[in-house]
Amino acid sequence: MKAVQFNYSFLRYVLCKTVGKFLPSLHWNSQLSCLHYGDIPEPALPNNEWVKIKVKYGGICGSDINLIFLRDSPALSPFTSFPFTLGHELVGIITEVGSEVKHVIPGDRVVIDPVLSCETRGISRPCSACQHGDFSLCEHMTDGHVSPGLLVGTCHDTGGSWSPYLVAHQSQVFKLPPEINDINGVMVEPFSCALHSVLRNPPKNHDTVFIIGAGVIGLCIIAAIRALGISCRIIVLAKHDYQAELASHYGADEVIRLTSKNRYFPKAASSLHAKLLTPIFGSSIAQGGADITFECVGKESSIHDALRLTKSGGKVILLGLAGILNKIDWTTVWLNELTVKGSFAYSTEKYEGKKTRTYDIAIELMAKGKIDLSPLITHRFPLEQYKRAIATASNKGQEAVVKVVFEH
Repeated sequence: MKAVQFNYSFLRYVLCKTVGKFLPSLHWNSQLSCLHYGDIPEPALPNNEWVKIKVKYGGICGSDINLIFLRDSPALSPFTSFPFTLGHELVGIITEVGSEVKHVIPGDRVVIDPVLSCETRGISRPCSACQHGDFSLCEHMTDGHVSPGLLVGTCHDTGGSWSPYLVAHQSQVFKLPPEINDINGVMVEPFSCALHSVLRNPPKNHDTVFIIGAGVIGLCIIAAIRALGISCRIIVLAKHDYQAELASHYGADEVIRLTSKNRYFPKAASSLHAKLLTPIFGSSIAQGGADITFECVGKESSIHDALRLTKSGGKVILLGLAGILNKIDWTTVWLNELTVKGSFAYSTEKYEGKKTRTYDIAIELMAKGKIDLSPLITHRFPLEQYKRAIATASNKGQEAVVKVVFEH
């Protein structure tokens, strides 16, 4: 079968890091890149607790783009096994099940929680995080009978959704009810990322929430807050007009367009009822601001804004895959006693009085019609057009791109 794989090579890595600054397409449109499209064998079931899935749609995530552009910190490299097939967002059909698989059968339409934690790895004594249901914080993501990998799509053994087939442990598999179409199905994974962040840091109804970035995750944060029935005030900082329209569609109270710094920052401060202060030199700071800020971009400027536009005692939640960033002034963190938290993937949440998997909550909200994310799927490509798909996902402003998916 054909697949898009990533394989680390020191020479290719250095070449792309150096020349790619001037020729970005080198990262995916050259035989000199770490990306490769070609024939590989179908992945085999690691044991009888696993299933094989035929992919119908496979999504391109911001984390995939970061990887292709080599923006990830080397600190992530121990949690991968090369070469690996990309793609952890998917909806598909089960084609094969191991003899010990209990709750799904061939023909079931499913999505997967791609986190490769203790149970998937055959660890008989789960780590403390997994015992508490915090699978995304598993301490054994390099252990067990499966090669290292945080997720399906970063592990050599599992395959990924940028190919026709992948394998998953039965504990990762969630059946889709008929009320959820395939397009919403492929959005369960990114929506669960946002849902996890909101449920772990729930705004109160009287809070003001500031969302920096109106890409897929930023829009899903808005959707998650409203689907959960939280009536807080939501202010969104969006780069493009089409993002602003979608932010309003999903329930933002106000959308501020990202323009030149001396225009959007004062407007954001005013909307957040914060007073602007001018230091002897450098950027303006704000006194007051949001109760909770969800940072969904991961750049120096966005983190800079998040730290300065959150009120004293407030929270800043980092979802934007920030890596190695320079020139971040952390003064406001201690000065305003901010809580700065990261958010990764999905897990188990407290929901309606009980512990529930994030994916189950996402599927329930979709099945009840509380959220429709199909408008976010703006572009579809066959896998053989992966170069065009990556170019499209990398230039969102030119083609009004939100989510790009592969059709198999």
